[in-house]
Amino acid sequence: MLRKIIYAFATLATLYAPLSAKVKHEKVFVVERENSSVAVIENGLPRNHMLHMHNMNHGVMKFYGKDGYLISRDGYIMKFNPETEKKITEYKTSKSAIGFVINKNYVAVANYDDKSIDILTRNLKLIQKLKTDSRNVGIKIYKNYLIFSEMDNDAIAVYKDVSKKKSKPDFKLYKKFNNVGVMPFDAMITGDKYINGFFKSPWFGVVDLKTMKFEKIQLKLDDRKPVLKVPHFGFWSIGGGKIFIPAVGDNKVFAYTPDFKFIKAITTEGLPVFTALSPDKKYLAVTFSGKKFPVIQIVDTKTLKIIKRFQFDGKVLHLRWSQVKPELFVSVNDSNKVVVIDTKGWWIKRDILTIKKPSGIFLYEEDK
Repeated sequence: MLRKIIYAFATLATLYAPLSAKVKHEKVFVVERENSSVAVIENGLPRNHMLHMHNMNHGVMKFYGKDGYLISRDGYIMKFNPETEKKITEYKTSKSAIGFVINKNYVAVANYDDKSIDILTRNLKLIQKLKTDSRNVGIKIYKNYLIFSEMDNDAIAVYKDVSKKKSKPDFKLYKKFNNVGVMPFDAMITGDKYINGFFKSPWFGVVDLKTMKFEKIQLKLDDRKPVLKVPHFGFWSIGGGKIFIPAVGDNKVFAYTPDFKFIKAITTEGLPVFTALSPDKKYLAVTFSGKKFPVIQIVDTKTLKIIKRFQFDGKVLHLRWSQVKPELFVSVNDSNKVVVIDTKGWWIKRDILTIKKPSGIFLYEEDK
């Protein structure tokens, strides 16, 4: 009798488990920089290569629901299915595209060469082209606003969607901040604050999108060195009650409070490029350019001290923390591999080989 009761409970548990126990499965997409392709890694092994993806020299990938989008350096934006790994459609916005954002009812692409922003449907049909007379970077979305930096105009532009049709946006210039700094190069957004960095000015800029006011935050820089690779910002440098800003031309990562009170300048081994926060916000991984290309350092975000250092047999072009496992993926470009670091014990867990000239690493999660 007892055995029958146990069996009945086990059966009920099996029936109702899917309602609350969905397991997140992670698929890793790696841009193969010089091969017009994207490698797909699953369960720790290279499983596929998406071919004919145009110039992947600065390929950037994003996901929205079950849709994947990818831009190429030569101005193509592609929509693909991340589960079947098949391209669905593509559209050429210009000769050179650098960044994009996705909303429920549009995709916006920042262009370099024809100095514009393309507003497209989610199926990549052109809705609107915003002419800016500048290369455009740091594009972000805030509510019904589109914000980006105009690199050649030393300006930050805010466009507002004035359309009453929810399915088709209509952007008009709402506000422009001029003379914000020389050559803005990238931006991140946290809450209602748009934060951008400058290639040739010793500060970073903050736009309060609630009040539409701009503020300069001075950086404590020493003698600036020549920059070989421009630092990247991104969402992953914000969290755990701190904002991390990679210095331009100095061996430092700056830590600030969310209201931009200076905390500390963390001295690093080289000129920082990427500052990537772990999912639990406890650690910050930093990559470098120049002689320190093969090195990454790990910062404890509580003590703001460097606790680990790894050196590889080639340039590190990107890294990404797994969202489902205690792992850090590192793309080592020269040796055609992605290295997986165990972030519990801080040791190299495996090398994933046959990845051709890897750079950007992007993660797609699906329920299994």
